[in-house]
Amino acid sequence: MEIKAADVKALRDVTGAGMMECKHALVECNGDAQAAAKLLKEKGLAAVEKRADRSTSEGRIFIKMNDSKAAIVELTCETDFVAKNADFLAVGESIVSEVLAKGYTDVNDALSNMLLDLATKIRENMKIRRLQLVDIPSGAFASSYIHSDGKTGVITVFSCEPEANDAVKQFAYDCCLHIAAFAPPFIKREDVSEAYMAEQKEIFTAQTADLDKPDNVKAGIVQGKLSKHLAEICFMDQIFVKDDKVSVAKKLEQTAKENNVQLKLLTVVNFQLGA
Repeated sequence: MEIKAADVKALRDVTGAGMMECKHALVECNGDAQAAAKLLKEKGLAAVEKRADRSTSEGRIFIKMNDSKAAIVELTCETDFVAKNADFLAVGESIVSEVLAKGYTDVNDALSNMLLDLATKIRENMKIRRLQLVDIPSGAFASSYIHSDGKTGVITVFSCEPEANDAVKQFAYDCCLHIAAFAPPFIKREDVSEAYMAEQKEIFTAQTADLDKPDNVKAGIVQGKLSKHLAEICFMDQIFVKDDKVSVAKKLEQTAKENNVQLKLLTVVNFQLGA
């Protein structure tokens, strides 16, 4: 039977499939647009299943917040081209909004199905790799940052009494920038495990073993190396990204004093694509 170009275009608009795919589907279904759409979706699902084991090393981070919660989601796909696709970005925004609205704390079928239609249309492997829902307690506020390439997203939550002003909020945002730039593995020294510290101490002790110095001097050198190392890997001890004369902790103290508030860091979430 004759398939009109207008019918092919209409089917393509609905399914996102190629023109020839739409035409073949309409021919196979004797011009029945609904049956043809179903056929194309089935083919798309089959294609997605075939790609299920393919690497998804590209993608984007999405963040959404309200007064009491913040949601962050990592979506992955196969290619950077798809990661920049308007439909992929729109689905990501819809998913993170749903996480925030429904209070989801884990990836579930409802969320995965939101991504499935796009995956069948584009025929590329896509996944919700991870998500996190963050509490913003009473008397606290959150700040967030997503890097321009969409591959790094950070949320910080601070308690602040009285209410944070613009300067305090700017400091919180700058902390997000700092974390995105340097990706510190720990927030404060207390977060570093004893096993990690013991391992580092062994390394630094071995480095000083051959020094022609008394044991007590060697021990002092080891402690100095440990202290310097902690200052490099702990966020609060790192030199602040917007002020190279003070640590993050010192900058927090200064910000609190200058703005006459009690300020405390409560939560840090750092999603880096694939990390």
